[in-house]
Amino acid sequence: MPGENIKIISQNKKARHDYFIMETIEAGIELSGTEVKSVRGGKVNISDSYASITNSEVFLKGMNISPYEHGNIFNRDPLRDRKLLLHKNQIRKLIGQLQQQGYSLVPLSVYLKGSLVKISLGVAKGKKLYDKRNDIAKRDSQRHIERVMKDKRNNF
Repeated sequence: MPGENIKIISQNKKARHDYFIMETIEAGIELSGTEVKSVRGGKVNISDSYASITNSEVFLKGMNISPYEHGNIFNRDPLRDRKLLLHKNQIRKLIGQLQQQGYSLVPLSVYLKGSLVKISLGVAKGKKLYDKRNDIAKRDSQRHIERVMKDKRNNF
């Protein structure tokens, strides 16, 4: 949306290395007040987290939100399961996609959209070792080409 202020809090770079991302979905997260303050402070880790569907509800597991320093008794468990807010038709579509062999639901990034905390999920298929090697080789060759082009521009 034009005019929306988006601030990325945390990214899961490992997900793009380990998976082919087929589709991305934006979802809200059900958080308590002190968790929102920790997220705004950037104290989030989604590197080892994943999403699962239980009873037609999507839950994010393994996401670490550090306790808020001034939260005292209102702080929640940092690793608790968090419900993701999606429409029913989006959940039905995800269930159909995840029933295919080898597909999983992986969080890609957590960000603030206006005043709301959102998460970007990816429907992903795991990469084999040779796929990862191909990606690394492509990236290295691209860097080499850019370096040579830069040197040529600087010499003229």
